[in-house]
Amino acid sequence: MASQKTIDIVKSTASVLAVHGATITKVFYQLLLQNHPELKNVFNMTHQAHGTQPQALANAIFAYAANIDNLAVLSSAVEQITQKHSSLSITPAMYQLVGTNLLAAIKEVLQDAATPEIMEAWTEAYNDLATLFINKEEQLYRAAEAKKGGFRGPKDFIVTKKEAESNIITSFYLRPADGSVIPSFRGGQYVAVSIQIPDLEHLHTRNYSLSGCPTQNSLRISVKKEIGSPNGIVSNYLHDHIVVGDIIKLGIPAGEFVLQETQKPIVLIAGGVGITPLMSMFMEQFHYGQNEVLFVQCAKNSAVHAFKDVSQKLAKQKDSLQVISLYDEPLETDESDNIHQFSGLLSIDILQEKLGHLDAEYYFCGPVGFMKSVKNMLESAGVPSTQLHYEFFGPSESLA
Repeated sequence: MASQKTIDIVKSTASVLAVHGATITKVFYQLLLQNHPELKNVFNMTHQAHGTQPQALANAIFAYAANIDNLAVLSSAVEQITQKHSSLSITPAMYQLVGTNLLAAIKEVLQDAATPEIMEAWTEAYNDLATLFINKEEQLYRAAEAKKGGFRGPKDFIVTKKEAESNIITSFYLRPADGSVIPSFRGGQYVAVSIQIPDLEHLHTRNYSLSGCPTQNSLRISVKKEIGSPNGIVSNYLHDHIVVGDIIKLGIPAGEFVLQETQKPIVLIAGGVGITPLMSMFMEQFHYGQNEVLFVQCAKNSAVHAFKDVSQKLAKQKDSLQVISLYDEPLETDESDNIHQFSGLLSIDILQEKLGHLDAEYYFCGPVGFMKSVKNMLESAGVPSTQLHYEFFGPSESLA
């Protein structure tokens, strides 16, 4: 526990971090990856280039400084970070490297303003925070090992099936290469996939949502191909080069974006490839759930709409499940029947018609703009924020 003196100093520097935080974290990543290039496999270089990862870290450091005397308010953020770290198999030794370079970045940016007293306080504060994360992540590692099929990642998995789900989304079915059973997981969780791409100097690691269900006896990830984009290095390599029989490394299933216990109806709202974690939740509800479920699948059109046939097939087998599709750029063959398929954008009227009311738990995932629209629409209709649950692909951003 940090001393009162440290708490006072760190809180007093929060305003400085609000101004210089993004610069500090940018310098930090430059120092860290220059001094320890072996850690490049942990970080998404695209997010580095776009500045989203440094900004996310800056926001986290500011939040820590402002709330160092009341960390309970950060419990949700801490849980999200520890889940992400556990998927990436982060080790205690990495925290020491991060701390050394973060403190060096603070000193470099603030220069004379970073007095010995301030640096001493931030050293103590960082060590306390690192200890908090290390202990929580160790708990996650031990819990993962204790589960059926559990392990500490990364672990070799073999591709047993590769299947196109739409013109741009392909599924990969994965089983442990050592012949053991698959690890247990919850709908909505993800795994870290590590790929060694020829001619590139380091492993590339990306998180992909699990889109299947444990009843399939495989882990399934469903990956969107980034056509005509410099992004998607790993996604495009999976599409173009990974075939049945290949070995890839996976981390343990992780993530807190899972269905919560409730008696209310559950509404799953997917935008584009954001359907992947929600499809897993839908399958979980098909096999084990008793709630009324409305699965709303938003896509440009049927050509890029994944899982439409299988989700509708499952819905026909269980009265508590409904599936509807909305296409904002429909093909000529995508005719709206205003029952199962609609043209245009999602509206409160559609949800009201399908549910009969709006008192439900809402889970949504997709592009950031899509999620902002959904969140604003639901809040404007009076749905409490406590009943809204969402997942970001990549560094967390604000939906304000």
